[in-house]
Amino acid sequence: MLAPTDTLLLWYRDHGRHDLPWNRTDSPYRIWLAEIMLQQTQVATVLDYYDRFTAQFPQLVTLAKADEGAVLALWSGLGYYRRARNLHHSAQIVQQRYGGELPHRYSALVALPGIGRSTAGAILAQAWGERYPILDGNVKRFLCRYHAIRHWPGESKIERQLWQLAEEYLPLAGQPMRHYTRALMDFGATLCRRTQPRCCDCPLQSQCQGYRQGLSAELPLPKPKPRKVREQRRQQLLLIIDARGRILLQQRPPTGVWASLWSLPQWSGSLEQLSHYLVDSFGVACDGAQPLPIVKHQLTHFDWWLEPLRLRVKGEAQPKLADSPFDYRWVHFDEIGRFGVPAPVKRLLQEATAP
Repeated sequence: MLAPTDTLLLWYRDHGRHDLPWNRTDSPYRIWLAEIMLQQTQVATVLDYYDRFTAQFPQLVTLAKADEGAVLALWSGLGYYRRARNLHHSAQIVQQRYGGELPHRYSALVALPGIGRSTAGAILAQAWGERYPILDGNVKRFLCRYHAIRHWPGESKIERQLWQLAEEYLPLAGQPMRHYTRALMDFGATLCRRTQPRCCDCPLQSQCQGYRQGLSAELPLPKPKPRKVREQRRQQLLLIIDARGRILLQQRPPTGVWASLWSLPQWSGSLEQLSHYLVDSFGVACDGAQPLPIVKHQLTHFDWWLEPLRLRVKGEAQPKLADSPFDYRWVHFDEIGRFGVPAPVKRLLQEATAP
């Protein structure tokens, strides 16, 4: 079967997304940042976050020296917060071990938190022009269609086959590796799309086995669905508002869901017990709890039903921080952006405090 390499390079020259900021740089740090942000996230969403992030942390050293809270606040709303923590931790490692310069070795890159085989290959190829393959979702989809592979690409045997194909199709020495790597990404994102692939505009149409067999829309096959019933969890959140209109935020534990982010205090007891809890825990008395619309948040392994209760503090009381193992803050609504608040909680606050 003909290799698609030359055709993809020509296509990228004429149709590639050359205007994307990470396609206009050979900075290893900025290419790495873009690769992490683009994991599980659409380009249109990443653009604003990338611009804000590079404005706040223009170099790896500035990211390494930043407080984790500031990093998470800037990442707030992008989701998959482990990416931000790994990025920050990796920047600190690079600063300590490599003097703030991202290492130019595959083995050193994959040893950093959050960098796997494909991400390391993407960094090496785009920043230094090294001949390393990538196998992100776009490339898996393209190869499955091009070779009419009727399997889920996450299956171990199939993934090994796809890596082998990705290596075979690498450009020859002297051909632009960074352009080829970006061509693969752009081709999968704009032509060989997950839904409604633009086969009529595809320069590889005559060679694509998936198209010739009428399978483009079906491939790649999805992951087989497990029979296990999806877990459902419910959690009450306390939207406590004081007399000055401030909201009480609580920083979550450093592990688990929304680790180290700021959210609303949680409650799992009865309404009768709530008033005692508020006095004992925060030293505040509140008017009766007002239930707000329930928010459903889908996480990887379970559905989380968030049940907010709005309470207004009587008087000018402050929470008893000294006796609490958690960090609490009274925050005006217009200050929320300074804190790393999960997107569902941010939306809940916007709706609950709207005039």
